[in-house]
Amino acid sequence: MMIRSARNIGRLVRIARILARHDALFLLEKLEIAPALVWTAKLISRRKARGRPGQRLARALQKAGPSFIKLGQALSTRSDLFGEQLAADLSDLQDRLPPFSGSEARKAIAEEFGRPVEEIFSRFDDQAVAAASIAQVHFAIAPDGREVAVKVLRPGIEDAFERDLDMFLWVARILEAARPEWRRLKPLESIRTLAETVEIEMDLRFEAAAAVEMRDNFADEDYFQVPAVDWTRTGKRVLTTERVSGIPLDDREAIIRAGHNPVEVLERLTAAFFYQVFRDGFFHGDLHPGNLFMHADGSIVAVDFGIMGRVDKPTRRHLGEMLISFLNRDYRRAAEIHFEAGWVPAHRSVDSFTQACRSIAEPILDLPQNEISIARLLGQLLQITETFEMETQPHLLLLQKTMLVAEGTGRTLAPEANMWFLARPLIEDWITAAMGPEAKLREVAEGLTALTERLPRLVSNVESAAAMLADGGLKLHPETVRALRNGNSNRTTTPALWIAVILLGLIYSALIS
Repeated sequence: MMIRSARNIGRLVRIARILARHDALFLLEKLEIAPALVWTAKLISRRKARGRPGQRLARALQKAGPSFIKLGQALSTRSDLFGEQLAADLSDLQDRLPPFSGSEARKAIAEEFGRPVEEIFSRFDDQAVAAASIAQVHFAIAPDGREVAVKVLRPGIEDAFERDLDMFLWVARILEAARPEWRRLKPLESIRTLAETVEIEMDLRFEAAAAVEMRDNFADEDYFQVPAVDWTRTGKRVLTTERVSGIPLDDREAIIRAGHNPVEVLERLTAAFFYQVFRDGFFHGDLHPGNLFMHADGSIVAVDFGIMGRVDKPTRRHLGEMLISFLNRDYRRAAEIHFEAGWVPAHRSVDSFTQACRSIAEPILDLPQNEISIARLLGQLLQITETFEMETQPHLLLLQKTMLVAEGTGRTLAPEANMWFLARPLIEDWITAAMGPEAKLREVAEGLTALTERLPRLVSNVESAAAMLADGGLKLHPETVRALRNGNSNRTTTPALWIAVILLGLIYSALIS
């Protein structure tokens, strides 16, 4: 344990030096971590770097390496900790690193499949076309002539992330122990969520499965495409998909020159994002322009499915109704939804929270329509968490970040439009369908189906409970036990007895299920 702590302290010293060189030590100051170390680093450095605090921090985290880039992207959702401007600056943190060599990529592929690259691909380009913190992409040609894209993990990336994530968890534990008031912000749970996300990203079979699932979800739509996965050339450290081409979604001028209307393209992006979140509950978690292209036929093509998010049905309903409530300026309903979802404790005042919703939303909703940012609104809601004892919802942080990035992409593509107003009819129709009488009947039917499927087990458990009662395995009143043993001799007692037996059986079933 002492050796582990010493290693983490050494890593903390290293990151303090990097932060000092970029005049970004305020991160450690805000968290009140190692004040003596921060003071020493400040004294030695005395640097005044250019840019806003968030921009300086983004450059420092970029320099610190892959795991710190991921940490910065996670922090970009925490405007409740660092404020809206810093969170916005961190959202621009680019997941880009210098590529590793083509020979290393070939070695990784050969080790993954146990045979030379020349037997797997008829041609493999050594020059990477994209390089990020966890992996990079090469173009290749399969033996049957298909053009493919090959994603390869960075050498040694698993060990590097394991070391840094261990330090992050160590710091989070210290924070929760030293500052109990931070526990509602769930730093430890947030880091664990980050660790789980990274672990999934580093097994490219998970990304392949995510791509296939999303491709299936949009199989009947012609405006949104997902590249097909080549499973025969996919493994834990290598992912092969069909090669796609198109105009990056942030190249507005090229899209116009190709004869397409940017607003119509944004409508397709908005519909795709809406259906991912609300219809499917499974969404692309990294919708920046580098992962989105416009195909020659006008459809949108998405790549890179390493970061994905899921939203359950109750949360989808709360989110949809909350969005419409804010767009309608129905702040009372927006506040009530927070209470119904359990995001605000029941003992807080609905009236006070309604006032808070109004104070946050009015300045944003009074902007010109194309400047209204729902992601910014949600970010400001998070900043009042301390006042209303709102607990952080780690599973929603990725969605908030994705909304922010999607807004930025949409604004670059079509500055005159707003994706949330384009999505409004879709959300309203979905809420009507999800909360109307037909939906309620469908839920009841699904519940009855589930109960029917469990009925044989319930009957078996009731019989077991009855046998235990009759044999003395469960203690009841002596008269009840005698009635059980005597069968139907007491017709007055039997119905009540069997009701008791059935209830006990259901309780017993629930306990052992």
